Amino acid sequence: MPQYLVAIYHPDDYQPSVESETMMEEIHALNREMIAAGVRLFVGGLSSAPGAKSLRPQAGRKVLVTDGPYIETKEHIGGFWVLDVADLNEALAWGHKAALACRAPVEVRAFLAPLKA
Repeated sequence: MPQYLVAIYHPDDYQPSVESETMMEEIHALNREMIAAGVRLFVGGLSSAPGAKSLRPQAGRKVLVTDGPYIETKEHIGGFWVLDVADLNEALAWGHKAALACRAPVEVRAFLAPLKA
């Protein structure tokens, strides 16, 4: 089956303190539902964007390491799921549930090649 990334976006100034107990229970319930449906391959939350490091190739096979995300945006990925589902429509259905549970924008993208177990 195709595999999809369901990514949650947070604003650049996101404060985890806005995550209520109700919101966290909805996210945990969504995870339990994904597991029961056999679609969840991996899930992970990410540290805040200012804690990121970007690596850029330079001349002479050197790499420049800088603080922060590579691109300047108002939103950054805060967490994600990797799902193994039948098609884009099923991935979008899970993304719909993720957007409601996380109260945040969600991006759904297919992987170019399936991961091997």
